Amino acid sequence: MNTPAHLKYTKSDEWFDPTTGKAGLTDFAQGQLSDIVFVEILVAAGDTVEVGTAIASVESVKAAAEIYSPVAGQVVAINADLSSASETLNSDPFGAGWMIQVTGADGSGLMDAPTYEADCAGRAH
Repeated sequence: MNTPAHLKYTKSDEWFDPTTGKAGLTDFAQGQLSDIVFVEILVAAGDTVEVGTAIASVESVKAAAEIYSPVAGQVVAINADLSSASETLNSDPFGAGWMIQVTGADGSGLMDAPTYEADCAGRAH
């Protein structure tokens, strides 16, 4: 499992980068979902999101899932490329697989990488 140390994490498997404001689905989550075949971003630039707002819907060969905003703030960009390249979430969830970019958030209250890894390990059994 890839868990970049500079990111912050939620118990529902979203990540947030306090430096860029980008957020997305974790490597652990995409691994659990398996091959992702469809992504729909549910918010638009200019929208305001709260923690827990549904920001995307993903479908894989195994399941469908909603992805939630890890932070509150204003959406300044969405990754429209995911609609035609959903597999990016499997190959590069922390890079080209980002979903939204938010301003006005710092990620306080989210888990650091070691805490998130421990949380995932507890759920893997």
